[in-house]
Amino acid sequence: MPRLRLIEDSAPAHEPGSPSAFDVPLADGALDAPDDEQALDAYSRAVSGVAEQLAVSVASLRVQRQTRRGRVQSGASSGVVLTHDGFILTSAHVVAGNAATGSARFTDGRELRFTVEGRDPLSDLAVVRADGTDLIPARLGDAEELRVGQLVVAIGNPNGFEGSVTAGVVSALGRALPTRAGRGVRVIDNVIQTDAALNPGNSGGALADGRGRVVGVNTAVAGIGLGLAVPVSATTQRIIAALIAEGRVRRAYVGIAGGPRPLPPRARAETGAERGVEVVEVIDGSPAALAGLHVGDVIFELDGTATESAADLQRLMVAERIGRDATAKLVREGSVLELTVVPAELDTGRL
Repeated sequence: MPRLRLIEDSAPAHEPGSPSAFDVPLADGALDAPDDEQALDAYSRAVSGVAEQLAVSVASLRVQRQTRRGRVQSGASSGVVLTHDGFILTSAHVVAGNAATGSARFTDGRELRFTVEGRDPLSDLAVVRADGTDLIPARLGDAEELRVGQLVVAIGNPNGFEGSVTAGVVSALGRALPTRAGRGVRVIDNVIQTDAALNPGNSGGALADGRGRVVGVNTAVAGIGLGLAVPVSATTQRIIAALIAEGRVRRAYVGIAGGPRPLPPRARAETGAERGVEVVEVIDGSPAALAGLHVGDVIFELDGTATESAADLQRLMVAERIGRDATAKLVREGSVLELTVVPAELDTGRL
């Protein structure tokens, strides 16, 4: 039977009189307690660095709404400072309701009144403006540069605890988060999933990368260790700019509900397209109804751009298409057709 050998057995025996490790003098201060810098590992330094840099740019928002009894406190959330003169980014659901106003409290003790400049329920983003002129804006990053497993830091005010910091990693990218505004339904693309702890009150707060750049706006808790954030990207920044300039985001719509559907073999051979969006509902009086779209039609192209999913069609519904003719190519009962549809403006002003 083979005999197990302890690690110590492989070490040469110490001969009397020969120097050992215990005989070597230690350098001065070798046993001193480590200083603060030495005690922090790389992970801790990254998290604490982000917290120190970004905490001053994250506000605790206390929202009030108008009721029959007057203005009442309706919740607490978070916001990210965008500009020196008071523009703050938050979540649209945070400031939903009648004439929402409130106060923004900062880590330096200041508390400033704010009003809602604009909100966009279909991206779950909103901009409020605080009565201040010397705020410290956060740096915005680009969520397109994130990788799964990358360190992220969430800063917000969960359950009213101001300036709370949690850290985790990017658990997944490319998630889809459905949003609704009246009859309008949209999907927020490329939502960030993280295991950084998020709790009620974190909504509207910052999700930052290891360099302190805001790459997401915390929006939802989908379960323990499963938080979601709206990505900060070129699209997001256009929405923010529109909310600051106009107080709203203009979008086109055609008025259908649908889902992905493979094209039949004959249509695939004729068009070269593999799949499209099957129409499962046409809203009465909508541009789709006026154009003659039917339930069962499969739209595979709009103005030369392939539409393989409802998200593809949604991305084409930008403000520039409002009131302009668009050519929809579709398959109906095996035949390939072209229809002209004129997208209208999606009304979310009363939401």
